[in-house]
Formats: sequence, C-alpha cells, structure tokens
Amino acid sequence: MLKITSAVRAQVVFTLRHRRNPCYVALQRLGKLDVKSQLGPKLPSSTFLNKIVSNSCTHLSVRCYAKNKDKKSNKGQKKVSIDENLLAEHLKYNAMKTEMEKAVAALKNNYIKNLSLRSSTGALDSLPVTFEGDEYLIQDLAQIVRKNPKTIILNMISFPQAIPAVLESLKASGMNLNPQQDKTSIFIPIPKVTKEHRENLSKGAKALFIKTKDTIKELQNKNIKLLKDNDSLATDLVHTLQDQITAVADKYVLEAQRIMEEKQNELKGDL
Repeated sequence: MLKITSAVRAQVVFTLRHRRNPCYVALQRLGKLDVKSQLGPKLPSSTFLNKIVSNSCTHLSVRCYAKNKDKKSNKGQKKVSIDENLLAEHLKYNAMKTEMEKAVAALKNNYIKNLSLRSSTGALDSLPVTFEGDEYLIQDLAQIVRKNPKTIILNMISFPQAIPAVLESLKASGMNLNPQQDKTSIFIPIPKVTKEHRENLSKGAKALFIKTKDTIKELQNKNIKLLKDNDSLATDLVHTLQDQITAVADKYVLEAQRIMEEKQNELKGDL
C-alpha cells in the first residue's frame, strides 16, 4: 500500500491553487510517473489517474478519515460505585434507603390487593377512601359481603354520608369496577375477564409504578438538595455523593419496573 506523505499533500494543495493537475504531482512524487506519461496528452484528472494506476501500480489506496457523527455517546452510562459508609457519613442514608424500600414494597402490595383478574373482598378491604379530609379504608366505613360469585355488596348503613366518597374511590381504583347504589347499599358487579379488562388492569399497573417512581425520585432530590445546601462540603464531594444517591434511587426504580413488568405479563396472559 502506498502512502501519501505530508510533502505530497502540501504539493497537491499548491498545484490546486496554481491550476495545475494534482494527479501528475502526486504520482510524480511517489515515483510512479515516467517521462513518457508526463509528455502525454492532458486527460481529465480521474481518467488520467485511473490510467496511471492500472499501468504502474499494483495497489493505490487513499484513506479518508472523518469524524463519526453517528457514534453514540456514553454519557449517562457510566457505572457508579455506591459507598454506603460514605453516604451514611454525610446524610441519613439508612432512612432514605428504608423509605425507598417501603415505596417498592407498597407497589408490590398494591398489585396483590388491587390488581387481580378477579375482584375479591380482600382487594376491597384495604382500598383507601378520602372522607371529610381524612383517609380511611373501605372496611372502616362499610360491611363487605360477597352475595354471590358475581356480586359484592357494601353495607353503608353505619356511614351513609360516606357513600359518595366510597363510590368515587371504587371508580378510581383501577379494578374496572362499576358500583351501583341502592339506598345505603352499594352493589359491585365483578367484571368479566375480557381482553379490555386485562388491558385496563395493565394500565393500572403502570400508573402505580409511575407513582412509585415519583416517590423514589422525590426522596432522591430531597437528599441531594440537603447536600447542596451544606456549605461545609467540598464541591467534588457533593458531586460524588449526588451521583451515588442517584445510583441508589435508580436501583430501586429498576426493581419497581421489574415488578411492574411481571405483573403486566401476568395480567395480559396470552394477549
């Protein structure tokens, strides 16, 4: 393979500026242009180059290097080592980690109780209801009775004033419920396991995951803010701790995402 040296490149640039054919100069400097070819007819650059190369050179390779603009950046993909001792030294690390674990556990609990293919009295027991500014569970406000395999009844005789709040909570539960009120009783038909029902439950699973993710990220941002507000810490140390807190939060978000995907696969079945 022949290499075009910097001297040849400089000479080619010079000839271009002075309207001379750079092919003659390049090949002459490489020792591949004989006297006869120099005295021959003037051909277009490309024709002349091809003719000389085919007659005088076994291989002529010119490599042109350019920046790869499509090369993906590895930014944001760096692996961060988590030093729990360092984190515990400068913030309430164990408390933060415990809260993140609770968020993931609550997600798993919600999936078990509230997102099943068949609604059950157990799923309704712990359904939260906001009533008069406070939060209650349905089992605190109503007597839950399974009338038959297809219907659940809520007896609201003890707290009839809470009926509108209970109805609202049932409709927003993500369990695809369509409650019907009859005086102080609420009848809840158990929905059939249809494709639409499965898809709605899957959407409910994603909504609960997003809520869990937001909770974890709020804990992350809260602790990072506390670090930044601490003027006694060096800037480099703050950046190191910030990266590690983010890595811890990302770990719990990934765990929550894994639980969501497993639940969605279970709910969708063979869809």
